[in-house]
Amino acid sequence: MAVAVIIKTFFVQTFWIPSGSMIPELEVNDRVMVNRLAYSLAAEPERGDIIVFDSPFADGDAEEGEPVVRTVLRTIGESLGLSTAAVPDDLIKRVIGVGGETIEIRDNAVLIDDQPLDEAYLPEGVNMADMAPRTLRADEVFVMGDNRNGSVDSRRFGPITLEHIVGRTFVRIWPFSRFELL
Repeated sequence: MAVAVIIKTFFVQTFWIPSGSMIPELEVNDRVMVNRLAYSLAAEPERGDIIVFDSPFADGDAEEGEPVVRTVLRTIGESLGLSTAAVPDDLIKRVIGVGGETIEIRDNAVLIDDQPLDEAYLPEGVNMADMAPRTLRADEVFVMGDNRNGSVDSRRFGPITLEHIVGRTFVRIWPFSRFELL
């Protein structure tokens, strides 16, 4: 059990996809593995990376006072992707803009430094409301779900600071029929 807790805490963690915000890339109930060390050393998030980050809506004290045995069982279940918190403490989205860039949405297109972003991964029928230009600080990324019509993302809660990134998603492990490096 201790090994599972150490791995989850420092290296790799399994995450369950609870919503359709990343369809078609990730579907509801998919399980993905996240490299928690991806951005710890020198690497920075890049446009297109699918990242897990602390939810701006999570209540960090929700599990305070939880019995130790339950905490251990929950942690093991979460590290194996068998369970998840009732209210997700983490979200998963795609990096669209990185530090120093100006991002804007105009005429149903994402513009980075006034240049249209090629987003071949988006499903057909995406509709995005215009968003005024916003320049990201060096320590920020702008994230969006691939299912733009059904995603609560940086358009609503703003950019994510690098310190709130949990890690980079690198493989879908479940369902096995859709196993894929991401």
